[in-house]
Amino acid sequence: MNYTRWPIVVRMTAFLLAQLGAHAADRFAERIAPLDLAPRHVGLLRWIAAHPGASQREIAAAFGVQPSRVVVLVDELERRDLVQRHQDPGDRRSRSVRLTERGERMLAEVGRVFLAHQADLLAALTEEESAVLGELLGKVAAARGLTDGVHPGHAAADSGA
Repeated sequence: MNYTRWPIVVRMTAFLLAQLGAHAADRFAERIAPLDLAPRHVGLLRWIAAHPGASQREIAAAFGVQPSRVVVLVDELERRDLVQRHQDPGDRRSRSVRLTERGERMLAEVGRVFLAHQADLLAALTEEESAVLGELLGKVAAARGLTDGVHPGHAAADSGA
């Protein structure tokens, strides 16, 4: 197959998505580094905030990782007083996870960092163009079966969340 004959839109869109995705992920990691967080921590904090009291097994299933990996990540966040585990009264083997007050404050700070990151990343677009881009990318992500709020690159790259 002669790839040079592909229409430019077909040839470049997927590449541009990959290129911009890598750029955005790298810049976001740099922006949250002063908070002593990695993207996998942010993803986990966001997910726990949206699913308070979820078990570690439920978290592992949502992120597509082994439960033992979730234990390690939750340990890291618990040492920093960002999350707290609670024993499930109905199942002594199960531990639910919730954000602490400090975790909620950290997530709010991450939100501010993210908004600045997104504004910088999309500065070349108008608000309307940015909204349309978000809608279109959301449609593509949903069609591909991607889990909202879970970054598959980080889960695959380091077996983290």
